[in-house]
Amino acid sequence: MASSNTPDPSHSPIVAQPRESPDETSTSDPENGPKEDSAAQYEVFSVFTVNQKRAMVALGSLASFFSPLSSSIYFPALDTIAQALNVTTAKIDLTVTTYLIMQGVAPMLIAGFSDTAGRRPAYIICFTIYLAANLGLGLQNSYGALLGLRCLQSAGSSGTVALANGLVGDLVTSAERGTYIAFASLGSMLGPSLSPIIGGLLSQYLNWHWLFWFLLIFSGAFFALLALFLPETCRKVVADGSVPPPALNQSLSDLIRHRNRKAQGLVVEEAKIAEVRQNYAFKIPSPMPTLRVVVDLETGAVLLATGLMFAGFYAVMTGATTSFHQVYHLNNIETGLMYIPIGAGGILSAFTTGRLVDWNYRRHAARAGMPVIRNIKQDITDFNIEKVRLQVALPLYYMSLVSMVAYGWVLGRKVNLAVPIVLLFICGWALNATSQVLNALMVDLWPGRSAAATAANNLFRCELGAAASAAITPMSDAMGKGWAYTTLALISLAASPTLWIMMRSGITWRQRRLRNEREKEDKRAQHSR
Repeated sequence: MASSNTPDPSHSPIVAQPRESPDETSTSDPENGPKEDSAAQYEVFSVFTVNQKRAMVALGSLASFFSPLSSSIYFPALDTIAQALNVTTAKIDLTVTTYLIMQGVAPMLIAGFSDTAGRRPAYIICFTIYLAANLGLGLQNSYGALLGLRCLQSAGSSGTVALANGLVGDLVTSAERGTYIAFASLGSMLGPSLSPIIGGLLSQYLNWHWLFWFLLIFSGAFFALLALFLPETCRKVVADGSVPPPALNQSLSDLIRHRNRKAQGLVVEEAKIAEVRQNYAFKIPSPMPTLRVVVDLETGAVLLATGLMFAGFYAVMTGATTSFHQVYHLNNIETGLMYIPIGAGGILSAFTTGRLVDWNYRRHAARAGMPVIRNIKQDITDFNIEKVRLQVALPLYYMSLVSMVAYGWVLGRKVNLAVPIVLLFICGWALNATSQVLNALMVDLWPGRSAAATAANNLFRCELGAAASAAITPMSDAMGKGWAYTTLALISLAASPTLWIMMRSGITWRQRRLRNEREKEDKRAQHSR
């Protein structure tokens, strides 16, 4: 009979007990897990403390806020900008479509780059492009310049979403990934709720150019904070965080932290530094790492379903401005307030979904007899992580489709304004929750290439979203709002069986892929000798 002091792995993580070391007192931190000197028994995943991880994920999450912020801040002012530039609303809608297209393509370049050169250089490139685009947008007064600079703005900001999930992949194991992924997604969730309000206020009381001056000032101040304090986390550059980064990747916090570690006697062997430096590569950004993820069979199932689901979401977001203007005769500020329910639902999902995902992981780990150990590397090759994640994702997936269909029909019937508000909240909660779970799964499937995996997800999501954004107005005009949104939902429903197949066969596909990758690595190693 087990002792009453033995932790229940289905409810709380089992913290490994480190061995004693002549240099450090052997104590186990219940939050941070075992210290580095337990390497003889377990391999520590990250030397960063829990508070440091939380701060870094929060900073990455805020950085990812600028991509949806730049997209959604624009929505309440679409009609205003069309009048100012003497073009049709359809042409201004095209700037939304091209923004989404670039939002899907650009992360393909920066994600693979960040997985080998580091997160900090990637962030610097993204924000430099983004700041330059906002400056140009604040000065321009022509449709051509607006169209081109919006693409550049999207290219700069969109990579930050993939980098946020890259940070989580660097710092957190699969056992805790659900909660951290949820909070890494929080910045991108705040965009749909806060930015239309900001956009409505600015376009209502100031010149519409102030949309872009605001973005320039806000992002410039944030970038200064990020450049000074965000440490390098890429595992091919700093391993578990114990290896000092190269000069190009260092931040002020890196310098202070490694100076303190050296004063404590935590000096990394030169052999380990040399081994890590072999993986460090400062290459020209290329889409190939992301494309390798896209062509994988198992990954394709996730990408297709997620992309189609988000197509409906972007259709709701793009069509909301015109719908609320025409159906309920709201002004820019009032229309901006209609986006609050979507963001509020997304924020709620961050506080609920992550805990549910991690609970389900612990439940399945207990059944498999696998201890859940915080901050310790665990081999999940034979663990059905696909089933663990999709058991949570699938009910949320269907809930988001139902809420989208209901939203379309009530909007077409011009019912009381409270009804579409409630449905937008449910849609925002379900869709963002589904996204968080599937993002966690993508990082699980591609350890070491988490940013590239997220970029692949972003590619499908944004390109299909761009198509839906361009199609929703003519679809609504031709068949009515109810049938337009129903059609998009039925397409997503038709793709959902791929997730059920993946839940059953995904582990076999993943094991085959990992086996093929190991064989290729062995052949390369033999050839190099």
